[in-house]
Amino acid sequence: MADVNRGSRPLSPFMIGTYYRPQMTSISSIMVRITGIATFGFAFLVVCWLLAAASSPEAFAVVDGILTSFFGDLLMLLATWAIWYHMLGRLRHLIWDLGYCVEVEISQKLGWGMFIGATVLTLFTIIVV
Repeated sequence: MADVNRGSRPLSPFMIGTYYRPQMTSISSIMVRITGIATFGFAFLVVCWLLAAASSPEAFAVVDGILTSFFGDLLMLLATWAIWYHMLGRLRHLIWDLGYCVEVEISQKLGWGMFIGATVLTLFTIIVV
């Protein structure tokens, strides 16, 4: 077996720091995963709100009070952004699966477009709703 010198190179490309510089494609891909988990958490809150509405007026008042407070409004805003971002990320992956826009420069622009697009769509949702 060949003698491989493993001490002079990094063990993993995921070591952020001197060995690996995060790129827009990796950051946007990680954000798709994070927003998917956040969307699941928000769906859990909606289910709790519906269960409280079905349970009793007192339980509904508590949960509705939390969701209509400043914290609840902030949570709704972040959830809206997460839903739009995750949707745009899924659309980007569909485009990639079809074999389009896989060049590095275009992929980086799509990553920036996802952040900007989710923000614009969130503002549009706030204005319309």
